Amino acid sequence: MFKTFQTYKLIFLRLIFIVIGIELSIYFFKIELFFTGIFGLCMVFLLGREMYFYVRNMVLIYNKTISSILQNDFTSDFSKQKFNKSYDDLFQLYETLKEKHNEQISKDIIYRSILNTIETGAVILQKQETDWNIFLMNDYFSNHFDVPKVSKWKYLKNQLPSLCEIIEKDDFHEVKTSIEISINEQGKQTFVLQASRTEIFEQDYCIVLLDSIQNVVEKKEKDAWINLMKVISHELLNSITPIRSICQNLEDLVEQDSLSSEDLDDIKNSVQTMLRRSDHLQKFIEGYRKLAILPSPKKEKTDLKGLIENSLQIMNPLLRKENIEIENSITFPYFINVDQQQTEQVLINLLTNSISALENSNFKRICLSAEAKENRIFIKISDNGKGIEKEIEDKIFLPFFTTRNEGAGIGLTLSKNILEAHGGYLIHKNENEKTVFEICLIESL
Repeated sequence: MFKTFQTYKLIFLRLIFIVIGIELSIYFFKIELFFTGIFGLCMVFLLGREMYFYVRNMVLIYNKTISSILQNDFTSDFSKQKFNKSYDDLFQLYETLKEKHNEQISKDIIYRSILNTIETGAVILQKQETDWNIFLMNDYFSNHFDVPKVSKWKYLKNQLPSLCEIIEKDDFHEVKTSIEISINEQGKQTFVLQASRTEIFEQDYCIVLLDSIQNVVEKKEKDAWINLMKVISHELLNSITPIRSICQNLEDLVEQDSLSSEDLDDIKNSVQTMLRRSDHLQKFIEGYRKLAILPSPKKEKTDLKGLIENSLQIMNPLLRKENIEIENSITFPYFINVDQQQTEQVLINLLTNSISALENSNFKRICLSAEAKENRIFIKISDNGKGIEKEIEDKIFLPFFTTRNEGAGIGLTLSKNILEAHGGYLIHKNENEKTVFEICLIESL
């Protein structure tokens, strides 16, 4: 405010000098001092000209700065105008906006670089009035599907009609499915399609991601092999390291000329330890063989109610010993096409897990329920135990992963493999702060 007042003050002073100059020139003409009067008029002209360029320069600088800000054009350099103190605040605003603009450009470049390096097709759509335009398309999408980086949705639809029809069908909202796309007139390839819609600053966006099924499977296989190698190497080292140490100790003992009774006891203890570690390693390998060589299921029409009752009867001694209440709401005779022995083993494994989860509970209860939906039977087994910790939720189906000292770590993995061999699945989820294992099997009609 003070700087603006100073500007007006300078303009006002210039006007006063011009008025005084005019008055003096008129006065000199009246007293017939013509040359002095002409000189005065020349001075008035120079003062007016200087004032004109001063005001013109201020207006031009102001207009240029405001125009640059409004048009997001931060290429101008106002450092040479620093002498003009009237616009210090305006120049400071310009520099602040320029820094933020450059920072945003840097972030955009980084984000686009990241999108262009991932091996996932990505397209971001932006809604403008009633039409959708392509806000961003990454290099992988453009190169892999041989699509130019067009800006209009209708142009993309001409190139990939099967993809665009699915997205349009759900009105550009959330989609998660698989899709077959023909590339370069070659055979069709299968992709995982994920689309989501979001609103940012009253702007509507739709994010479309395409992953090759082959890439997804290869990544899953690689992760599975890495986890398996970690487990196997851990178990082998845990057994081989103590056995090797014991063997070195035995070698030292047998090289002695005579053996005392204490030496004999050491040899006996060492041999027993090696036998225990060998037994553990043998059980580990047998567990691996169970997972690797799972026999094909011999399916037959089976009553789920009878299968559940048989499993509970087998587990009854342990359930009674642990004082566990069973709430079995499966009373309707659902029929499933399964291998009875293998499916019974799955139920026993899940019941064993629930019993273990209830170890430190005062009141112990296991609930079993089932429902039929879309030609499938969904069986739920839950308990009121401590549940599964979030840190290990993604590990419970890994081979040989266990939190129990006496556990082998293959129960859930084996159960999952058995159900998948039946065309079903096994998942876990949280319902009312309880961990629920859900089995899905095909209903036998």
